[in-house]
Amino acid sequence: MNFQYTEEQQLLADSVRRYVEKEYDFETRRKRIAAGEGSNPQVWAAFAEMGLLALPLPAEHGGFGGTAVDLIGVMEAFGEALVIEPYVPTVVLGARLVALAGSDAQKNEILPAVAEGRMKLAFAYSETDARYERAQVAVKATKQGDGWVLSGKKVAVLGAPLADKIIVSARTAGGTSGEAGISLFIVDRAQAGMSLASARTFDDARAADIELREVQVPGAALLGTAGAAFEVIDDVLDFASAVECAQALGAMTYANTATLEYIKTRKQFGVPIGSFQVLQHRMVDMTISAEQSRSMVYLACTSVNGEKPAAERRRVVSAARVRVADACRHVSQEAVQLHGGMGMTEELKVSHTFRLLTLLARRFGDADYHLQRFIKAA
Repeated sequence: MNFQYTEEQQLLADSVRRYVEKEYDFETRRKRIAAGEGSNPQVWAAFAEMGLLALPLPAEHGGFGGTAVDLIGVMEAFGEALVIEPYVPTVVLGARLVALAGSDAQKNEILPAVAEGRMKLAFAYSETDARYERAQVAVKATKQGDGWVLSGKKVAVLGAPLADKIIVSARTAGGTSGEAGISLFIVDRAQAGMSLASARTFDDARAADIELREVQVPGAALLGTAGAAFEVIDDVLDFASAVECAQALGAMTYANTATLEYIKTRKQFGVPIGSFQVLQHRMVDMTISAEQSRSMVYLACTSVNGEKPAAERRRVVSAARVRVADACRHVSQEAVQLHGGMGMTEELKVSHTFRLLTLLARRFGDADYHLQRFIKAA
């Protein structure tokens, strides 16, 4: 397999990296978080100008028709810079759901607006008792005249406080479990009956728990075919899982670079601690973990573009998630330990990288979940 970027992919990755190094340095990020900003309008506009918001969207709706492989360099740069903008919930989750399942009218309304930076999205799929199970949906959608009424709760909806529209998974038939009977609905964030309890996530991004109290939506809010949304949901979550592995790879790259620099300069007993062989061995192990993850990231991202059978896609993505989750834990914990007590201080970027890696190891399913999923798909 050729792991080299094309010239266009390399140019894009370099462009994004230069931008975040200049405009998204660690101190600027801290100030924005302290000010309560979950998304900066200037940064979002810059993402739109660079084509990042349009990159994976269909060309016929204002996008560039990019694949998960095209996103690797972008997500690596985001991981290194600890970007908190709602790129994944808007572009990777919400817009892809619309692109795969939406009607022409829905695509024409939403996708160009996302590509131009005029609209943000979120995907409300997780529930309290689901434990990562994508077919566990208790929120109900009841037909009422030409429209629908939604009732229930969603938890930890990434990007919801910043979204203009929220795509909600709901049960239109059957019990609370099972792949059949799940539907998707596009709901305005300010829709009557829908309330959000906003919070910051462990990595300082924004999320919310959502309660739907008999939220009435028109028939045009249905995304795709009623009761047949599971395969689309599974596809999109696997796509997001793969590209977030690339984000984790970027964060691990920074953690390794910062830790190596630290042990070269930190002195103990009159010599740099990096001269101690035991620390050199630990640093090598961290590097190996990241490089093994890199191989799995490339494999996963080549498997989620609709060209592989669903069972093979699930197997590859879950294998990558298990490998990357283990590497996230190993690299983040070693980076903190080798920095000593200062490794957990707010003022040090490594501590924030630790938080991001800890979160990415669990979002969309932890290692135990994906190991079981891998076994089922094998």
